[in-house]
Amino acid sequence: MNKHTRSGGFGLIELMVALVVAGILAAIAIPSYTQYVLRSHRTSAQAVLAETAQFMERFYTTNNTFEGAALLTAVVPRNASGAQVRYNVSFAEGPDADGFVLQAVPANAQEADPCGTLTLSGAGAQGAAAASCW
Repeated sequence: MNKHTRSGGFGLIELMVALVVAGILAAIAIPSYTQYVLRSHRTSAQAVLAETAQFMERFYTTNNTFEGAALLTAVVPRNASGAQVRYNVSFAEGPDADGFVLQAVPANAQEADPCGTLTLSGAGAQGAAAASCW
C-alpha cells in the first residue's frame, strides 16, 4: 500500500488568494487613513488659528489696537521643523488698528489636503477652498 500524504502547508493558490485579499484591504484602508491624517492636522491648524485670534483680542483689549501683536506660533504643529511642518501660520492681512486676517498655508505632506489655505479674520470669518473644511 502506497499512500500519498499531503503536507500541512499552504499551496500556491491559497497563498495568491491571501495576497489578493491583503491587497484589496490595503487599497481601501490606506486612502482612508491618509484622509484621516490630513483632517487631524487641519483640525490642529484651526485650533492654532482660533487660539491666536483669542490672543489678538486680548491684545486689543489691553492696547486698543491690533498693531504690534505677534503670532503665537509660525508652524503647526508647534516647534516642528523640516518635513514635520504641516502648516505655516502668518498674517494674510494686518494686524492694523482695526483688524487682522490669519492664515494657515499647507506645507509638505499637508499640501495634498483639498481644503488648501485656511483663514480666520478678526471678525470671525472663516475661509478655505471647500465649504466643509471648517
